[in-house]
Amino acid sequence: MSVALTPPGPELRLLVSLAAWTWQGAGLDGRKIAHILITYTPALTDGGTAVTAEDRMRRLSACLGGLTGAREVIPELEHCLQFVGDRVLLHIPGTSRRLRLPTRRSWTELVTRTGEAILLFGLDLLPQSTGAARLDTYLDAALAADRLLFGRVQLPPSAPRADVCSTCGGSGTDPISGRACPDCSLHCRLEP
Repeated sequence: MSVALTPPGPELRLLVSLAAWTWQGAGLDGRKIAHILITYTPALTDGGTAVTAEDRMRRLSACLGGLTGAREVIPELEHCLQFVGDRVLLHIPGTSRRLRLPTRRSWTELVTRTGEAILLFGLDLLPQSTGAARLDTYLDAALAADRLLFGRVQLPPSAPRADVCSTCGGSGTDPISGRACPDCSLHCRLEP
């Protein structure tokens, strides 16, 4: 038996080149709201420059419907948050895989309760290994220099069905790996 290995396509390369953070913070009205920061990771830029990273983040923004600067009205984006078991995934239209977000239980409960989160795209490089103090410095500097894009993401309307797999939602495809869902029953693979 021979196995042909194919290199990952641009979708996988794009998703693994993103870094993500989540936290709870205050909204403009003072109530608690969940935040998600997505940046491009410097270690995986293929030798590109910061300009290339900014271009990629702006293209991602366009895929989601267009995030805006801090001084503009924050747009409501597509329903791109998805809960799969205890995992929270961000779906970027046009990709077959989802970005798994790092979460804590309190953050997940807040998103479940409010049904939304503020999505921030950082236009400057930031490694995933960045700690809280450096992250705060990054956010302050990026906000002052208008290097953050904002959008409001929502959970899709819930219509739970007991006969559909909770991992893949009945698609038969695992949302993280893009492969056949290991958890679903035969009915998921047979439904259109």
